[in-house]
Amino acid sequence: MTVDLHVQPRARRAVLAAADGALRAQVIAPPEDGKANQAVIALLAEAWRLPKSSFDVIKGQTARAKTIRVAGAPEAIVERVTHWMQVHG
Repeated sequence: MTVDLHVQPRARRAVLAAADGALRAQVIAPPEDGKANQAVIALLAEAWRLPKSSFDVIKGQTARAKTIRVAGAPEAIVERVTHWMQVHG
């Protein structure tokens, strides 16, 4: 499964939000040496209760628009993301 999202590095706080059908991630980390990518993965892993090893940035390594691959059982992933969207979206 893949997820597209917009990332804002150097934010005041780390937040994952859904707005207008799109995911937005704000991370405190700077966009240097992959720190922001690591922060995004940590944020997604915490929000969706999945291991960090399940996530991989497959597009947009140095861009704000990113595509993240989420590995694992598709049913479990969809269930967790759907639950998160119902609570936060």
